[in-house]
Amino acid sequence: MNVVLIALSEAGLDLARRLATVLPGAHVHGLAGRTDGADRAFDDAGEHVRALFLEGRPIVGICAAGILVRLLAPVLGHKSADPPVVAVAEDGTAAVPLLGGHHGANALARRVAEATGGMAAVTTAGDGRLGFALDDPPPGWRVESPEKVKPVTAALLAGEPVRLIRDPGLDWPPADPFRDTEGGLTVAATDRTDLSYEQALFLRPPTLTLGIGCERDVAPETAMAAVADALSTAGLARGSLAGMGTIEVKADEPAVRAVADGLGIPSRLFDAARLEAETPRLANPSDLVFRTVGCHGVAEAAALALAGEGAELVLPKRAAQGVTVAIARAARPLQGTLPGRAPGRLFVVGIGPGTGDWRTIEAIRALRTADHVVGYDLYLELAADLIGGAERHAFPLGEEQARVTRALDLAAEGQDVALVCSGDPGIYALATLVFETVEAATDRARRGVAVTVVPGISALQAAAARAGAPLGHDFCAVSLSDLLTPRAQILARIRAAADGDFVTAFFNPQSRRRRTLLGEAVALLRAARPAGTPVLVARNLGRVGETIRITPLDRFDPDDVDMLSLVIVGNSESRIVATVSGDRVMTPRGYAADGSEMAAGT
Repeated sequence: MNVVLIALSEAGLDLARRLATVLPGAHVHGLAGRTDGADRAFDDAGEHVRALFLEGRPIVGICAAGILVRLLAPVLGHKSADPPVVAVAEDGTAAVPLLGGHHGANALARRVAEATGGMAAVTTAGDGRLGFALDDPPPGWRVESPEKVKPVTAALLAGEPVRLIRDPGLDWPPADPFRDTEGGLTVAATDRTDLSYEQALFLRPPTLTLGIGCERDVAPETAMAAVADALSTAGLARGSLAGMGTIEVKADEPAVRAVADGLGIPSRLFDAARLEAETPRLANPSDLVFRTVGCHGVAEAAALALAGEGAELVLPKRAAQGVTVAIARAARPLQGTLPGRAPGRLFVVGIGPGTGDWRTIEAIRALRTADHVVGYDLYLELAADLIGGAERHAFPLGEEQARVTRALDLAAEGQDVALVCSGDPGIYALATLVFETVEAATDRARRGVAVTVVPGISALQAAAARAGAPLGHDFCAVSLSDLLTPRAQILARIRAAADGDFVTAFFNPQSRRRRTLLGEAVALLRAARPAGTPVLVARNLGRVGETIRITPLDRFDPDDVDMLSLVIVGNSESRIVATVSGDRVMTPRGYAADGSEMAAGT
């Protein structure tokens, strides 16, 4: 569950360490000055716990329940979105699920109590009196009609008759509190849709697997329509699909990826030999398919391989418009890791310029859930507190292609990989190189990697915020590194920025070897802008030794700038504003002059 154990004292830290041994993947966080040796230290308990909660992390606080209540009160929303929060007494005698009881907190409290010999103080009515909660089903199950949970649970607690229908082989929900009666409320635990009950709450067990094959370049919409038609024809519930499988050569097929993403189910890839092993169970083995891909069936074989031993085909393959679909039913609900190889996922993550305050929730989540983290060694150090147990792959500065290649190769093996960039990955960082490498790839595994770009706060944004509002009107950014861009092209772009009166930000302004381009750029802008145009130099943004300097354009000295700096030159209307917090730079957009709502449009 990726649980965070919060310790506010040494006694709490001792218990947190014990619990970490029985909660796989758990991390111990301790209050600085009060604890020593936690996986991560924090200074402000409220800020830290609220950040974890908003990320969706399960929290076990070794402290009084009231402390967690007060810390989390400002960020509480609807209960449907609450992650599990459990308060545990320092002596382990009580574990109290405070939030997210039906999202795992009750189960987590019971597990903690079992480890400590204490008591789980479960207070939700369904769990307390019935022993289960209909809106907290076993892993993989889906509640199709969540709005019906409350009236059904209320009827059960009141002792009113509620009918239970379960498919053969299912043992959840428990039969004890139900009474077989015609009419009234019904709970149906089934993967079938051809059962019609009025006022029924449908619980969908993860018993179905989807196998799919398709011709090259089939439209994703066509594949989705084929799957929907297959489910409808067979009278089977989409919510009971536990996974989708196909052959490895389809790893880079957009339609296949779209089906898994559209259904919200995991997908798995099988090699031809594994699918060929399913031939005795196929309803429609094909010699033509064997000659083409090396196995006698793709859709049927993949569905059966996913569903496992004892599975049966409930919908033999159906082919239409270049898409072949088959559905199998497992002998028991599928839980845990599915067989086959997962398609790779690569998250290109921006961590901001430096300080942890500038990390996005999405970036934090991507780093904490990755199997492998790849990056420039300095960036990995900056994000060390988020990486946890993931395997690190550090590279020196200048080996950008090697970083991207390693990240893609790991993802092509079926791993979840995070490639770390400072600032924003799409602004003078590695997102472009990733897509260039995927575009040039000849192997299907690498081309089949799903790439997600996770935005970060750019140094451009951070510097502007520190200085006020220099980017209040049209602006542009130019990198002064001529390692990848011809010098003449850089100068042409600067002339265009000068002619267009754009606020201009300079990345990579100067290094020990590159000492002239910044001076030439400034000369071009001086010729087009007033002498008092503000120039902002931001150095070491978000790190120790951060400095922000604002000088007029006619007094700006390029020799004061290095590679750790970012330079922003205002346009002809930018000006310095004296504030109670010091001088700030502002580029007006015209709001004050116009005064209309249109001028202030967002």
